[in-house]
Amino acid sequence: MAQPWQTIDSVYTPDGVLELRKRGKRDFLITIGGRVLMNSSASRSEIALGELACQAVSALPHPRVLIGGLGMGITLRAALDALPAHARVIVAEINPVIADWCRGPLAELTNNAMNDPRVAIELADVSALIAQTAETSAGQFDAIIIDLFEGPHAATHAKNDPFYGSQALAKTHTALSGGGIFAVWGENSDAKFEKRLDAAGFSYERLRPGKGGLRHVVYLARSRKG
Repeated sequence: MAQPWQTIDSVYTPDGVLELRKRGKRDFLITIGGRVLMNSSASRSEIALGELACQAVSALPHPRVLIGGLGMGITLRAALDALPAHARVIVAEINPVIADWCRGPLAELTNNAMNDPRVAIELADVSALIAQTAETSAGQFDAIIIDLFEGPHAATHAKNDPFYGSQALAKTHTALSGGGIFAVWGENSDAKFEKRLDAAGFSYERLRPGKGGLRHVVYLARSRKG
């Protein structure tokens, strides 16, 4: 019989109660309003997201990477493992308790990724950070990775969607260096999002990591500029 989940920390947010749950020694769950955001035992797409995006820029002498959404730090760990020693990784996370969990009870999952000297945490909305970068220092990042609990889907088709709309994609394209990588996690593929990627100046691959079971989508897009 499976062990029951135990809540080890919780915090109220505008979207509902954010909880960290644990079962056994290394099985963790993050939920919000009762909805599962991440499960440590089902993370192959998050690993692929960080790994593939950062492998694509790893040959650069000083890769600059932005990750939107910290989660359990699994994407961050995969990114770090693919990057050279002189890389710089900024992680944008809006909720400070997530960062506390990754430094505390979740640290063992990622071999203390948060303590890697290449990492800096920005307690900020990643869409605002991308917009600011596009306005003030175009081409600052070699890779931008979006690992949020919702990927592109029908409700994100609005032109002004802050992450996946046409305006947001144009800003992301500006914030990337020539040939830079834009990597996105999603539950399923989204044909309209793919059209917006193309219109914004990206070529892309749509991948479904792993075999069997629930297979999420990883979009690996490359800027066509410069």
